[in-house]
Amino acid sequence: MAAADLDALVALMPLAAHLGLVLDEASADRVVARLEWAPHLCTAAGIMHGGALMSLADTAGGLLAFLGLPEGATTSTITSTTQMFRPVTEGAVRAVATALHRGRTTVTAQSDLWDSAGRLVARTTQVQAIRNTRSLRAEKRVVVFAARIAGKG
Repeated sequence: MAAADLDALVALMPLAAHLGLVLDEASADRVVARLEWAPHLCTAAGIMHGGALMSLADTAGGLLAFLGLPEGATTSTITSTTQMFRPVTEGAVRAVATALHRGRTTVTAQSDLWDSAGRLVARTTQVQAIRNTRSLRAEKRVVVFAARIAGKG
């Protein structure tokens, strides 16, 4: 995928763009993303915040799931488990996301996070729900119906 296409994917994810995430590679088989250490992403001790690391992993895994979806489907994280192995105090963290399972209703992705010395920092396993447009239309009808019942529609 061309660099402009990778930048366009990041632009579709406002939080990823806000954090400064950079995509190096993106396909339905593998996503590689990077996040540079920065003071605003750290705890008081200068250690990259676990939430920043989990955001990197969730973004990489979610994008991996999204890129493998059928036309018109969307995805959303339904579970995410992260094990932290070491702190990050400098350099970049690189996430490599791969699919462990692709099913009809879910995708299970694993994102390994590596520091600039090539050491494993964290591992995230997440399950992404596959939502088709038909079910989204049904959800919208429920919301509209609920609003009418509440006298707001």
